[in-house]
Amino acid sequence: MKDSVFLRACRRETTPYTPIWLMRQAGRYMPEYRAVREGVSFLDLCRDSEKAADVTITAARRLQVDAAIIFADILLILEPLEVGLEFTRGDGPNIREPVRSTERVDTLRLYDVRDRLAFVYEAIRLTRSELTEMPLIGFAGAPFTLASYLIEGGGSRNYILTKRFMYEHEPAWHRLMSLLATLVANYLAAQIEAGAQAIQLFDSWVGCLTPQDYVRYVAPHTTVALSKITGRVPVIHFGTGTSGILRAMREAGGDVIGADWRIVLDDAWERIGTDRAIQGNLDPVTLFAPTDVIDRAAKDILRRAAGRPGHIFNLGHGILPETPVDHVKFLIDCVHEASAAGRAT
Repeated sequence: MKDSVFLRACRRETTPYTPIWLMRQAGRYMPEYRAVREGVSFLDLCRDSEKAADVTITAARRLQVDAAIIFADILLILEPLEVGLEFTRGDGPNIREPVRSTERVDTLRLYDVRDRLAFVYEAIRLTRSELTEMPLIGFAGAPFTLASYLIEGGGSRNYILTKRFMYEHEPAWHRLMSLLATLVANYLAAQIEAGAQAIQLFDSWVGCLTPQDYVRYVAPHTTVALSKITGRVPVIHFGTGTSGILRAMREAGGDVIGADWRIVLDDAWERIGTDRAIQGNLDPVTLFAPTDVIDRAAKDILRRAAGRPGHIFNLGHGILPETPVDHVKFLIDCVHEASAAGRAT
C-alpha cells in the first residue's frame, strides 16, 4: 500500500495521475449513509465500530477515491472529559458544560485514550481488513479547534469567548492546550498502531487567529500533538481561512499542508514551500454548479499545480449535505482523467 498513488503524493513522488479524496466523503449527501443513520444517533454510529467501518468503506468504494478516511468525529476525544458532549438536531455539536474559567481548566484530567476510544481503533482494524485496495486515513482535531469547542460550547462565528480566554488567562490557556495536545498525540499514535496509514490533523477554525497569535498561543501545542507520529506515516495538516498562517502551519508540522478555497493553489504552495506536499482546494459549493463549471474549476486547480509531485486534490472543507452525489463522482472522474492526460502529454 505504500506505493499507492495517494501515499506517493504525500511523499512528493511522481504519480501517474493526481490522487483525490474528499473530506466528509461519508456523509448525509449519500443515500447509503442516510439509510444507516435511520434510527441511530450520530454518537451511537461513531461508537458502533462495525457500522463506522461499513460507512467508511461504502463511501470510498462508491466514489472510487484514492484514500478512505475513517468515520468518526473530531470531538469524540472530548467526551471522556465529561463536558457534556452531544450532537443536537442536524448533528450540530454542543458542549453542555463549557470550560470558561481557570478553575474549570484545572478540573480536566488526562485519560487513557486507548481504553476510552477503543471503538475508533476497532473501526480502523475492521476497515483495514476489508478495504485492501486503498489507504486509510485516521484523524483528530487539533488542540486549538478542540479548545474553541470547549470554551464556546459549540460552533462560533467570531470566537470571542475563546480569544478572550486566551488573552486574559494565558497560563490557564496553555495548560488547557497542553492537556489537549497530549491527548491528541496519544490518540493519533493509537490510530496508527490500529492500522491508519496516514493522518489528518483538523485545525478547522484556527484561521480566526492573527499570524502573531497563532505563533504565540497555538503552534507549540500543535507541534506537540504531532510529536508521536512525525516520521511514522504521512501527516496532513489542515485548516480553513489559513492563508495568512500557511508558513507557520508548515513550521508547526505536517508532510502535507491543506489549503482552502480562499487562496489559489499555486500561491498557497509558494507560501508553504515546495518541500511540502499540498492538499486542496476546490470550494465545496462548486459541486452545486453545472458539470461544465465543475470541470473548469477542477482543471484550473490542476493547471496551478502544474503536474508538480505532491498535489492531493480535495475540497477546501467537507462535502455539504445537499451536494448531488453524481456531481461528486463527476469531480473525481474529472481529476483522474484530466491529470492522467496531462502527465501523458
